[in-house]
Amino acid sequence: MGREPGAGARLGGDAPPAQAPAAITWLGHASVLLELDGVRLLTDPALRGRIGPLVRLQPGLPAAALGRLDCVLLSHLHADHTDLPSLRQVARRVPVLAPRAAAGWLHRHGLRDVRELSPGAQTRVGSLLVEATPAAHDRRRRPFGPAADPIGYMIRGSRSVYFAGDTDLFDEMARLRGDTTVALLPVWGWGAQLGPGHLDPERAAAAAALIAPAIAIPIHWGTFALRRPARRPQDPAWPAREFARLTRQSAPAIEVRVLPPGGRAEL
Repeated sequence: MGREPGAGARLGGDAPPAQAPAAITWLGHASVLLELDGVRLLTDPALRGRIGPLVRLQPGLPAAALGRLDCVLLSHLHADHTDLPSLRQVARRVPVLAPRAAAGWLHRHGLRDVRELSPGAQTRVGSLLVEATPAAHDRRRRPFGPAADPIGYMIRGSRSVYFAGDTDLFDEMARLRGDTTVALLPVWGWGAQLGPGHLDPERAAAAAALIAPAIAIPIHWGTFALRRPARRPQDPAWPAREFARLTRQSAPAIEVRVLPPGGRAEL
């Protein structure tokens, strides 16, 4: 069973000074490379061209091109967020933070160093403080996989970054108000419709207004689709554009940056 780090737990060594470049690279879906204060974190790696019935609409970034990683953050165990082959490529020797009750299953599938977090729990990765936040999403890995309560992450250093993972709108997002430089918010998924436990552009814009980050970056859109071309979206970028439009209307002080897969935003 994995252990849950307390506020004093530390992963990785001391990081370089805070003058190191700060940047976010969106790799597609919920996979984000965060470079902050010399620490490099990767969220929900889904790097392959195909995951189950889903195929990637644009070429992905090979794992070898990511460079050094200090930690991987997993929000929940759904196959498009916890892709075991992708994890084995990047995290066999890298610490992994994951929701409570996920460690045993991840250990059995080849990951060595898994630390569990419940909402409110904190740990340090180099100079960064990483806190698990609540999320409203299905806890089961269907059809017969394990279950673990989804989480998001707040990463604090010289800047603060909220990675929502996969979630619906919930009132506790307002607690992040005034504490967030960048919010990475899911705005869609991979199908023609969204089930419960997801943000669409309208609800994601409402989440952005609640959190009031300086910068909002839409993620979880336009990356994967079902293999049958007839069931693929006609306009994969629509959710991101719509989120940007609605956020500009409801919260014009927020800067929305829409990145293409592989796109990088300097902070």
